[in-house]
Amino acid sequence: MQLLVYPQHQWFDYRMKAVSILSAGKIELVDLPDPTPSNSEVVVEVAAVGICGTDLHIFEGEFAPKLPIVPGHEMSGTVVAIGKDVTEIKVGDAVAVDPSLHCGECFYCRRARGNLCENWNALGVTFPGAAAQFLLAPKKNIHKLPKGIDLKSAALIEPLSCAVRGFDQLPRNPGSHYLIYGSGTMGLMMAEMARVNGSASVSIVDLNPDKLATAKILGFTNLSKSADEFDQPRGFDVVIDCTGVTAAIKDGLKHVMPGGTFLQFGVANEGAKVEIEPFWIYNKEITIVGSMAVLHSFDRAVELFAGGVLNADVMISDRYSLDKYADALAAFKSGKGRKTIVLPNG
Repeated sequence: MQLLVYPQHQWFDYRMKAVSILSAGKIELVDLPDPTPSNSEVVVEVAAVGICGTDLHIFEGEFAPKLPIVPGHEMSGTVVAIGKDVTEIKVGDAVAVDPSLHCGECFYCRRARGNLCENWNALGVTFPGAAAQFLLAPKKNIHKLPKGIDLKSAALIEPLSCAVRGFDQLPRNPGSHYLIYGSGTMGLMMAEMARVNGSASVSIVDLNPDKLATAKILGFTNLSKSADEFDQPRGFDVVIDCTGVTAAIKDGLKHVMPGGTFLQFGVANEGAKVEIEPFWIYNKEITIVGSMAVLHSFDRAVELFAGGVLNADVMISDRYSLDKYADALAAFKSGKGRKTIVLPNG
């Protein structure tokens, strides 16, 4: 094992600060042993970890992995220790981490569909995540970052990789008209993806005027609380729901043009239902697709982020210290601001 000691943390103390969700609604800042890498693992000093809906679902008991758990699956940082079999990653490398832990052996993994893994796990969901000073991860999950990337913004790469996966599910037809429901972090990322993929127009619907104001700052102009206000009488080539809200999904489906595609990207509550008309799907040749997490998209998200596809200064509105993680969750739940980032090491 190679080890680099950073002045802000004394490795010989063998204790790091971490957030632990102990049970539904109960969260504490705890001391945990510093992680030690096995032969093929890497330890990352966490620079930034983003908060998203999955973290809130775990905290509120709506998604129940085995507790307690250290949350945080959107992460970036610096490598501080490596196992003896790790050769392509060096101590001191700036990295982002793909949280997906695929078994590599099940039916879907053998079909290169690891995001549908029958034994699916993830850092920050079923294994300790990045809401801690240090993170232990398999070497295959580590992605080195180009020089010059701001590590305290690079936690955006993981959600961007989800957006890239979403676009992998869509037809790539330059000149298409896109309609996006939701102007939060993921909606804005999907809008940026549409823009760089040659869209003729990008229209965004959100009931929150503050979120629409953010889209306007980013240069989007077709913004409304209702898709009915857009001048698109035949409908849209592509409609993307980033809300998971059944009312938005139902409304979005009726705005897909004949021959168009609807992408369910937002996470709806399990068991939520939306009525559809099978004849309409048949008669108008409507395609309905889903997109689950990350699949062969993380490296491309790194390239896109490095190329400036996202304006991190606009996307990120709030940064919290690790001991204020509960406040960060509350801010995220309130819907105020934009992306919320926690900085475990200041």
